[in-house]
Amino acid sequence: MGECVFKQAPPKAQPARNRSGFRTVAGGWLWRAAVYGPPKGDKLSGDRTEGRQVNVHLPVALFLFYKVAIQMSNTAYIPVFDHSGKPNVGRMPGWIRQQLGGEAAYGKTAATVKNQALNTVCEEARCPNRAECWSRGTATFMLLGDICTRACGFCNVKTGRPTWLDGDEPRRVAEAVANMGLGYVVLTSVNRDDQADGGAGIFAETLRLLRQENADIGLEILTPDFQQDQPHAIEKICQAVDGGLLVWGHNVETVPSLYQEVRKGSRYARSLDLLALAAKQTGVEAKSALMLGLGESKDEVMAVLHDLRAAGVARVSLGQYLRPSRYHLPVKEYIAPEMFNEFEAEAKAMGFAWVKAGPMVRSSYHAEAGHHKTEQQSKELTHAE
Repeated sequence: MGECVFKQAPPKAQPARNRSGFRTVAGGWLWRAAVYGPPKGDKLSGDRTEGRQVNVHLPVALFLFYKVAIQMSNTAYIPVFDHSGKPNVGRMPGWIRQQLGGEAAYGKTAATVKNQALNTVCEEARCPNRAECWSRGTATFMLLGDICTRACGFCNVKTGRPTWLDGDEPRRVAEAVANMGLGYVVLTSVNRDDQADGGAGIFAETLRLLRQENADIGLEILTPDFQQDQPHAIEKICQAVDGGLLVWGHNVETVPSLYQEVRKGSRYARSLDLLALAAKQTGVEAKSALMLGLGESKDEVMAVLHDLRAAGVARVSLGQYLRPSRYHLPVKEYIAPEMFNEFEAEAKAMGFAWVKAGPMVRSSYHAEAGHHKTEQQSKELTHAE
């Protein structure tokens, strides 16, 4: 969610690179300036630079180096894979449109996320629906930091080796949710295979604090596969909800034949196992999602939908894969809206209680839409018992 491989530039233009995998353009000349001073003949504040002492330039160079590093870390992350030689199938069709955030709620959402120093999958994964969702005052909070231990070919989240775990993150998420006045919250995370519990403890603590603050809040999680210990992770998270309703999402993302290229480090069967275990828990509704356009066939998509239903999954979403950068996997097909409508009809006929399908649909897109329906179904079930 491999070996580090970076896009090589011509020797003269090769920028410096730090250990995290970021290219800090201008890092080389800044380091040179810090040690040797600016090149002779250059001017600084109107004076020639010859003969200046190193200690004059070091603070300036370090300050500029810091600014460049921060800017590059936010805007120019280069993945550990490189599919730049593979072109998309063609130009993006007219039915794919991204909204610009212009409503007042967008600014409030952005400010809350920034002030609490939180990560959102909306930003990290470059979700095309961020403007629309933030303008509605909703966001999907990403737990466990912003560095993933896996390298999926479709995902824009950074890959690396996380060096720490933020124990205060659950409190800040709960505070942000309270400030935003949210009635429905979606939590997701990077993969943390470096953690013994895969990060389940952070999920559990965040859910506990959210439920403590508002007993009626709608909760949805989109988790990794918790390959370390799925039963223990499910037990820990369900205990935190304390009998309340929970939508447990885990995305299979694509068809089994494409896993080796699209989801390295993941296994289709393991994902189904997690969903099946989650679906068996009281008060839990299992959910999954598929990206289309990576080279799958219609029959393969239908087979995955049947597998999800057999595992007890009640909610499913299907959307168009869009390439985050030239380094990511190419789009092999733009699926027409009519085909998404067909998949939606087929999924409902299979018995899925909640289905979203369309070019711009993502796993958390309008996730809150089924919240009240789920509450009513739960009350009816309780009354019947």
